[in-house]
Amino acid sequence: MDSILIQGGVALQGKVRIQGSKNASLPILAATLLVRESSFIRNCPRIRDVYSMISLLRSLGCSVNWQENGVYVDSSAVTKGEIGSEAVTGMRSSLCLLGALIGRCGQVVMEYPGGCVIGERPIDMHLSALRQMGVEFCEKEGRLQAAAKKLRGAHIVLPFPSVGATENVLLTAVKAEGDTVLEGAALEPEITALCRYLQCCGASIEGVGTDCLTIRGGSALYGADFEVPADRIVAGTYLFSCIGTGGNILLENAPWEEMTAVLETAEQMGGRLCTSREGLYVQAAARPLAVPCIRTQPYPGFPTDLQSVALAVAAVGDGESMIRETIFENRFRIAEDLRRMGADLKEQGADTMLVSGVEALKGAEVEARELRGGAALVTAGLMARGETKVTGCRYIFRGYENICRDFRELGARVTSA
Repeated sequence: MDSILIQGGVALQGKVRIQGSKNASLPILAATLLVRESSFIRNCPRIRDVYSMISLLRSLGCSVNWQENGVYVDSSAVTKGEIGSEAVTGMRSSLCLLGALIGRCGQVVMEYPGGCVIGERPIDMHLSALRQMGVEFCEKEGRLQAAAKKLRGAHIVLPFPSVGATENVLLTAVKAEGDTVLEGAALEPEITALCRYLQCCGASIEGVGTDCLTIRGGSALYGADFEVPADRIVAGTYLFSCIGTGGNILLENAPWEEMTAVLETAEQMGGRLCTSREGLYVQAAARPLAVPCIRTQPYPGFPTDLQSVALAVAAVGDGESMIRETIFENRFRIAEDLRRMGADLKEQGADTMLVSGVEALKGAEVEARELRGGAALVTAGLMARGETKVTGCRYIFRGYENICRDFRELGARVTSA
């Protein structure tokens, strides 16, 4: 099933429960390598990237078993730090295995990580940070090799709040000798979730939720029972889809406390929002309003992972909107497909898109080329008149458990093919 068919023009109604976070699950699963016991990771989403990570863990010697409400991981038998190529080159988040395996085995041999084609995303920052902790790197036959005779704490300052680099420092530092102070750490909720899991396992980490973390290395780590938080990007996708179709929905379990910039943009688009213990209630206007400027930024700013879906909704907004992408250079890859659906989009340099809202999009055959852009094309299909076919949906399934089922629960006419 690599295609999604959508009969558009139906306002979303009803409620849907938000799945566990992809971006939190993957580094937490990697972190189980640091524990020589079993951990139970609750609310772990059943998505392709998680399956790929589990396949990698099993290849390293972990025993991994799914339960109805989570997954058990026992890494007691792991002895090697060499991992295969297939899943690594197809999943950028496998890079967090670098820090985890150095912490566990003292050495790593792996392919350079891949993933969605949304920008260069160099790993120099990761390597520079870990070198300060005693890790030596080299390249042999196109593979990245890393080794550390002795991990030591360090004072590390990141030039940019990279989520991946922050994760790798955390995963390495908990096994290093001495204290590590990390300045310029990423603030994303997924970093907080990783810190909380490591703390549940016995790690000493101070400053959680701030941009300065102090990790006291060398603590014995043990297994833990931990629940992955809900996925703020999935919640944002469904929120903007409601804004675009003019519906009323309840996003159960939505982590609205982590979505301030997203909620502000949704309200600017005319949405009426109400938060409660149940989640997030969304009531959309008949037509979205234009937003003068949406600018992606590191957390707590507007997330780059929701830029594409915001662009799709702005395409039918009442007036002109400006979208500025400051994180990745290839996030406007869906512009060609949106134009095929009738959107009026004009590039204003490499990082800015001027959007002149049209009354309605029209159905067309479009192609997903990366995860978040693919989900945005599904949103565009929900808003469009007529039938839309989205191909290349293997990308979408990397991050959404069952996007067709979820939208059907909200009344949309969506099927996979």
